[in-house]
Amino acid sequence: MERGNLRDATATAQVDTDASVNGFLGANGSNPPDSSIGARRDNKPSHYKVICISMYTDDLKRLDSMVESLKTRGLTKANRSALIRYALSEVDLDRVPKGL
Repeated sequence: MERGNLRDATATAQVDTDASVNGFLGANGSNPPDSSIGARRDNKPSHYKVICISMYTDDLKRLDSMVESLKTRGLTKANRSALIRYALSEVDLDRVPKGL
């Protein structure tokens, strides 16, 4: 991702919802047969991982406010993940406080 390009960060966060739902539930909305579980594991994307992090509620409110602001400015696909990825690309490790 180019430094400073939130549009690129947002575009990479898009997910094929139909494929995700069908992969989880099966095409007819029921649970898939057990034999498909191993095949799904082999087809996992390798370019990203789903993670879980803890954040203070005030920080989440600030993050959501920033995302909403970006959306009102025309970046309609802005989301938490894209904004965090953008922020990571802007971090100067030499300026991070020692007491972090």
